[in-house]
Amino acid sequence: MKKTIFFVLLVTILSSCSSVLLTGRKQLLLVPDSEVLAMSLQSYKQFIDSVPLSTNKTDAALVKKVGQKISKVVENYLRTNGLESEIANYAWEFNLVKDASVNAFCMPGGKVVVFEGILPVTKNEAGLAVVIGHEVAHAVAKHSSERLSQQMLVQYGATITDALLTNKSQITRAGINSLYGIGAQYGVMLPYSRKHEYEADRMGLIFIAMAGYNPTEAVAFWERMAANSTNAPVEFMSTHPTDANRIAKMKEYLSEALTFYKK
Repeated sequence: MKKTIFFVLLVTILSSCSSVLLTGRKQLLLVPDSEVLAMSLQSYKQFIDSVPLSTNKTDAALVKKVGQKISKVVENYLRTNGLESEIANYAWEFNLVKDASVNAFCMPGGKVVVFEGILPVTKNEAGLAVVIGHEVAHAVAKHSSERLSQQMLVQYGATITDALLTNKSQITRAGINSLYGIGAQYGVMLPYSRKHEYEADRMGLIFIAMAGYNPTEAVAFWERMAANSTNAPVEFMSTHPTDANRIAKMKEYLSEALTFYKK
């Protein structure tokens, strides 16, 4: 019986392996996109219904403008690289909410929320593009789905096979609070592992370069973020990289991103 469970588990895991767009990193995705997207939409609606949208029409319009430019190049990239079927997983929406938190997040499926409190740090359109590009990258890389899959493995261990095959919806709902919690416990954006954060930084730089924004603006933005940070936890205690490490990595990614940049 144990051998059978192990075999089914192994087959399930192997059949659920995928690769991240642009980086090629292998990842485990145990939950179908349709189920993750359904949960995402529900959580997003709950959030939007509970937090007022910004009344600043100029800033709100800029968020939508930048988001639409970035999402357009993402879809174009998917289309030209034989991944047109993936486009159906995104229903892009970009909203600015009236909240002083220095924060932003993106739900699976492309529901992006920017908080008014981060705008003094973004300062300009290019800085805003850095934030939105980073958040869009989390969605495109399916980091939420990957984290949920990791949680399922940890929570259920050897019994995950039965859970995966017979009670998937209940499992995914059980992880929804930790997966989609809006009040980030660490850092300033919806928390992912440091590996995911670096990956989103790298992909985000490429996306904004494709959209016509100079990726070097990302370094200036994160330097402003570092200056704005107070009592930041040391890196090993946080799901986010330290500002210094993030900026150093950002500089490494620039040469790649600049190949996609056309003025």
